[in-house]
Amino acid sequence: MTLTQLEIFSLVAELQGFTSAAHRLGVSQSAVSHAIKALEQELGVELFRRHQSLVVPSDIGQQLLGRARAMLGLANTLQQEAADARGMKRGTLRIGSFGPTASIRLLPGILERFRAAHPGIEVHVDEGPDRQVLEWLDERRIDVGFVVLEQDRFDTFALFEDQMVALLPADHPLAARDTLTLQDLCDDPFILTQAGSSELVSRLFGAAQLRPKVRYRCAQLLSTLDAVSRGDGVSIVAEASLPLLPDTRYVRRPLSPREPRQIGLAVLDRRQSSPATLAFIEIAQRLAETSIFAPAHLSSKHS
Repeated sequence: MTLTQLEIFSLVAELQGFTSAAHRLGVSQSAVSHAIKALEQELGVELFRRHQSLVVPSDIGQQLLGRARAMLGLANTLQQEAADARGMKRGTLRIGSFGPTASIRLLPGILERFRAAHPGIEVHVDEGPDRQVLEWLDERRIDVGFVVLEQDRFDTFALFEDQMVALLPADHPLAARDTLTLQDLCDDPFILTQAGSSELVSRLFGAAQLRPKVRYRCAQLLSTLDAVSRGDGVSIVAEASLPLLPDTRYVRRPLSPREPRQIGLAVLDRRQSSPATLAFIEIAQRLAETSIFAPAHLSSKHS
């Protein structure tokens, strides 16, 4: 059993296909098939089953996949620690990011400084919904991920706090108010952004024993902004996820009471994190201390 076989095993499972894995690795499909067959023969089990046009892990394959990714993670840490002794000149860092808050407001500044300090580290960034970033951490597909805090099962590092705000069409009668309550938003059709903080928004209404009139479920924030701008309804989003340039078609209003949202970084286990991962976290924390992440329109203190 080799690390290369385990890497191919993990990649075939992730991409659900031998051809896709071969393209990603830059090798022939027969090389991928041979590696999987050799691994199956050594382990004495069938790792994959064909499901329509996809290749999916068998029951035992799914069980062993977690172990394989753990071994690959530890091997990467070993390589990183060796690279650290040489001045961290080589290595790989896998980052999970979500939405505009992390991918646009936070990540670029951190990456700029990280690459300047460690130009030899190859950085991979995967973007998905915040709940998918948590799955990637659990599955060891990434080394570090941006998350909404709190996350008890991970080691976390707070970076940035924004707030949830109400979005209204510019000509809405409530637009004249300075702040809005959740109750204020229960009379109009409500637009829920599925890819954003939908779970947090649902919890807010549930805790207040209120039920918004959800009429639209948008997959992307941009769709939500367009729907609000057309007057199709109202919404609640994280303020830091909104575009930096103002848009006269809609207005944002803080909630009363204020509803904060804390953003941070998470790793599965800090003690097993690679030097590159820890260096990335350290740079992110230094930037957070300078409040560089705080947009000018946020009135709260950020840390």
